[in-house]
Amino acid sequence: MELSKQNKIKNFFKRYGVMIIAGVFVVAIALTVGLTLPASQQVSTTSLDFTAPMLNAEITKDFSDTDLQYNENLNRWEIHLGIDFAGENNAVFSVLDGTVLSVTNNSLEGYVVEIEHADGFTSVYSSLGENVLVKEGDTVEGGQQIGEASNTATSEFTDSQLHFCLLKDGVEVDPNLYIDLQNK
Repeated sequence: MELSKQNKIKNFFKRYGVMIIAGVFVVAIALTVGLTLPASQQVSTTSLDFTAPMLNAEITKDFSDTDLQYNENLNRWEIHLGIDFAGENNAVFSVLDGTVLSVTNNSLEGYVVEIEHADGFTSVYSSLGENVLVKEGDTVEGGQQIGEASNTATSEFTDSQLHFCLLKDGVEVDPNLYIDLQNK
């Protein structure tokens, strides 16, 4: 009977030993990568103090990277990777200190200002009026006026509004996670 148990154990390891060793190997690699990768990445110790892109403005369309929202102007359903603002005062402000990467104009988005900030953040302000107050290469401060919201974008707006996007390392992120827009 003892010999039968030994044969069963041998057969088990003959049959499943390779898979067990492969599983242990995969777990070891995952632990090695998981434990060493964060240590090699630098973490910023600076705190960024975001300001709102418009003051006393209403959010007319919020950020949504999962739920489709209907775009009446383009007659289609789409995700909305920014926040639309409208207010009585159309002044638009930089949300952080940074450098103006570009100032462009196109029929879908209107006048667009893109500003590079610290820690991999980039802010994008679309549907600005033609009197943009900054140019490519300018250094701006958080809270500095860069232009005014308007209706130059044909992709979404009929009234004066600002379409604001925030990117982290080149990927659109929800501005609500970084800016207290409900209390500004």
